Amino acid sequence: QVQLVESGGGLVQAGGSLRLSCAASGRTFSNYAMGWFRQAPGREREFLSAIRWSGGSAFYADSRKGRFTISRDNAKNTVYLQMNSLAPEDTAVYYCALSTRPVKVALATTYDYWGQGTQVTVSS
Repeated sequence: QVQLVESGGGLVQAGGSLRLSCAASGRTFSNYAMGWFRQAPGREREFLSAIRWSGGSAFYADSRKGRFTISRDNAKNTVYLQMNSLAPEDTAVYYCALSTRPVKVALATTYDYWGQGTQVTVSS
């Protein structure tokens, strides 16, 4: 069993920054990736970034490369998403996820486990 718990969301003014965390517990996998998605009301779930746990290779949606940075802490089994220069259109529920077969990491169907999400609200 794997559990993922997101934290770090909240209210931030436009232009500000937030750092999201996702802590994983349960089974340990030899080769896996963790990723971040977001979903705003009335919109599809959007891929943001992913990272391979062992090697640390990172993947980003093209539109996210400049403002969002993914990182991990192996000792804490935690993945982070640093978000800078936030704008109101970034308002959404942000989810972390874990894939045991990290091939097409930009696809939500690649992921086996999901957190419950953390709300990010950016005011203008």
